[in-house]
Amino acid sequence: MSDVAGRAAIITGAGSGIGRAAALSLAKRGYRLVLAGRRIAALEETAALVDGRAEVAARSTDVSDAASVASLFNHAVQRFGRVDLLFNNAGVSAPPAPIEDVDEADWRKVVDINLTGAFLVLQAGFRTMQRQSPQGGRIINNGSIAATTPRPNSVAYACSKHAILGLTKAASLEGRKFDIACGQIDIGNAASTMGSTAAAGMLQADGTIRTEPLMSLEHVGEAVAYMDSLPLEANVQFLTVMATKMPFVGRG
Repeated sequence: MSDVAGRAAIITGAGSGIGRAAALSLAKRGYRLVLAGRRIAALEETAALVDGRAEVAARSTDVSDAASVASLFNHAVQRFGRVDLLFNNAGVSAPPAPIEDVDEADWRKVVDINLTGAFLVLQAGFRTMQRQSPQGGRIINNGSIAATTPRPNSVAYACSKHAILGLTKAASLEGRKFDIACGQIDIGNAASTMGSTAAAGMLQADGTIRTEPLMSLEHVGEAVAYMDSLPLEANVQFLTVMATKMPFVGRG
């Protein structure tokens, strides 16, 4: 395991849920954090939770806007001198609907944030990590279980997360010459706002509605920290962390 104290990390979607859990886990290990998200008040809440354990900055960011993303990375470099870790986490879902009823605006919003936004953030991470000295760093994309196995009535989310798989593989390949390691974490049924709907009952592939078990967000944060605990010559390419008894393989 490598010494992580003092590393500088950017976390997108850090105002709640998985992003906040990652911030808490990294903070207790001595990372310096830049928290990014749409809602500054939520980011400041996360910052208050890690205050005293980590040097932290909150930055309002629209990941679907290239200028906003560039500003985020410029701020991180000005504040901490470099970026060692990027947790590319921001994402949204759409109201459940069968393919024939999906609203085009909902489709575009999900793709703009989950795919275009993830690309813009990763691209800015590449540019930053190429320029800094020593060169390199680690990028962890939030893929989701839906990156490989969709739920019914979730075509926009499933397509956007399947695309993250390609983004991760392309970045992993192209990052080698710059000492940029890129991996992906796929999360199933964490007790976040997005994931907690499973406890109320989710549509299954056989058409039934069933409640599903959840796991603590803390486990996700610890998994992210583990992925970056390795030196850059080693990479967790794909990691799945999920509630043990949730439907996954075949969604059954």
